[in-house]
Amino acid sequence: MRRKRYQRGSLKEIRGNWIAQWWEAGHRRNKIVGEVSKITKAQAKRKLAEIVAPINALQEGQPQDWEFGDFVNQVYLPFYRRKWKSSTAASNLDRLRHHLSSEFGGRPLRSFTRDELQDFLDRKAAAGLSFSTVDHLRWDLRQVFEMAVIEDCVHRNPATLLFTPQHAVRGIARVMTWQDVKKLFSVLDARELLVCMLATIAGMRPGEIFALKWKHIESDHIEIEQRLYRGKIDSPKTNQSRRSVAFSRDLQSAIAAWRSLCGDPVADAWVFPSENRRTPLAKDNCWRRWIAPTLRAAGLEWVNFQVMRRTHASLMRELAVDPKIVADQLGHSVDVNLNVYSKTGLGRRKEAVETLESALRTV
Repeated sequence: MRRKRYQRGSLKEIRGNWIAQWWEAGHRRNKIVGEVSKITKAQAKRKLAEIVAPINALQEGQPQDWEFGDFVNQVYLPFYRRKWKSSTAASNLDRLRHHLSSEFGGRPLRSFTRDELQDFLDRKAAAGLSFSTVDHLRWDLRQVFEMAVIEDCVHRNPATLLFTPQHAVRGIARVMTWQDVKKLFSVLDARELLVCMLATIAGMRPGEIFALKWKHIESDHIEIEQRLYRGKIDSPKTNQSRRSVAFSRDLQSAIAAWRSLCGDPVADAWVFPSENRRTPLAKDNCWRRWIAPTLRAAGLEWVNFQVMRRTHASLMRELAVDPKIVADQLGHSVDVNLNVYSKTGLGRRKEAVETLESALRTV
């Protein structure tokens, strides 16, 4: 049963504004949270929830007997959304609401057990969810209940020992061979060629590529200062993502060729503009209309931007390039470069075991 000290607050529409009302320190509080013409009632309610959540959380007395859905929406999300970038928030919110709140929304936090939560992950894996998604759900549960422990809502975290089931579907991390890369570059027109060279040779993310302006391109490198996410310009994905990306002679030639086709653009112009030239070209639009059909015709339909970045890391490793250099070029840590992006070819592995066997013969 809910305790009387818990409040949701109220929302009123007054003279074209959404007015939030709540109690704090014995006084009735009011605040305009937005104009009716600019935000929906649901958005206004979320703003109200963000206001009352810390008040509810800081109230003295017996711990609140929270339900899972209320705790996620009114305590967990208002806090962590201040930390997450918009791209992270979008994926996390979708996963939390679709998989967790829909399943556990009305359940008291104190009612969960470790075995029950592990069974839930097992069912999700058996239903065909990818290993990555199930692993993210495991992390979500652990973080939600960890916060619940800190807020004195539960005595212990039932998700601490959860593990991702081994039978969860793991995708095949494919990479292109040298011949695949040559074929890729041979079938594309100038604009699409430059896009794919920036991903494969320079190791750039698609959001970084389509957010480029000519002022970001220097004589021998590119400055990554922004990215494009869902049609909006945002800051780079991580601190490491804000970097200088080196490019090769052939990539420099491809940049020059595309610049000449653009008619000597001004510094503030988009490198890859949309048809109206005022906004950058959308990644999905470019891929769907121009790149994907060409790749299908060339037998490379399995290639995508992630494959290109993974190929960059893997071929660099095959060339014995310092992993730190590759990580700096890609804009992430050495650990991620080696364990996530780099894949060694079968030929290199065969060469390695032959070397081991030869060494054993000399012992």
